[in-house]
Amino acid sequence: MLLGMSIELHHLRGFLALAEDKHFTRAAKRMDVSQPTLSRNIRRLEELIGRRLLERTTRQVALTSAGEALYSQLSFLIPRLEAALRPEPEDETFRVGFAWGFPSGWPQETIARFEAETGLTVRVQRHDAKLAGVDRGDADVAVLRGRVRAPGMQAVTLLHERRIVAVSTRSELAEREEMSWQEIADHQLVLNEVSGTTNLDEWPIDRRPDVAVVCRNFDEWLEAVAANKGLGVVPEFVGRQHFHAFVSFLTIPDAPSVPLNLIYPQHGGHPQLGRFVRMARETVGAYGPASAATITSA
Repeated sequence: MLLGMSIELHHLRGFLALAEDKHFTRAAKRMDVSQPTLSRNIRRLEELIGRRLLERTTRQVALTSAGEALYSQLSFLIPRLEAALRPEPEDETFRVGFAWGFPSGWPQETIARFEAETGLTVRVQRHDAKLAGVDRGDADVAVLRGRVRAPGMQAVTLLHERRIVAVSTRSELAEREEMSWQEIADHQLVLNEVSGTTNLDEWPIDRRPDVAVVCRNFDEWLEAVAANKGLGVVPEFVGRQHFHAFVSFLTIPDAPSVPLNLIYPQHGGHPQLGRFVRMARETVGAYGPASAATITSA
């Protein structure tokens, strides 16, 4: 029990899953419980706390202001608690998480140098989550694109990448070589809501594209574009790394760039975390005219 209130860890973990998935069925599957069980646990948590945490409709679940406040605290505290309770692995490794599109060049050089100097093994792991596992203790540092906001996390922006637009080869747009950023607003958009880097607020509020499909990972996003469900916007690197027989990529000369960041805990990180971040900054700097690295709270 927690706080003498009969609140148990599974109540809080269920709330976290629901707050992130915004869907009872998906959250219940993630927690490996039935949907009625998850619903009862959430109702019990609300009763014990004395506040409504969720607004429920027939179509979606939204957090109340109290729910948002609780989530901002638990999303940091619960993963740290679970990480502390996990047994230490016999062979120490340094874990680098990513959500999709792991870069080439500087990461491999950084990893090779880091392993040689520390004697640690670096393991690169994909996690289909907004923070690629670093917030849950499943990664020591994450390589993430876009604007990242998370309590208790530090962000180092290493460089900025240009964007391109992905279109189906069945679309009439596939005959073109480029399109403008504002022109994209005239078309339907495919969004990757978990690990994507494109948000509607990057367009003026009165000139935003409609969303045709919402996906949860890069592979779903790519297939939706290939099926001509809508356009997709990604960093230029992705167009060079991922090929699909039914997807073409066009340049966007006036698109806002995408920051590429290292994200890691502000406190309690891996003892060699600082060395890895420093090596990454040095390696990227040696590549040439990249944007100067900046450090912020995520």
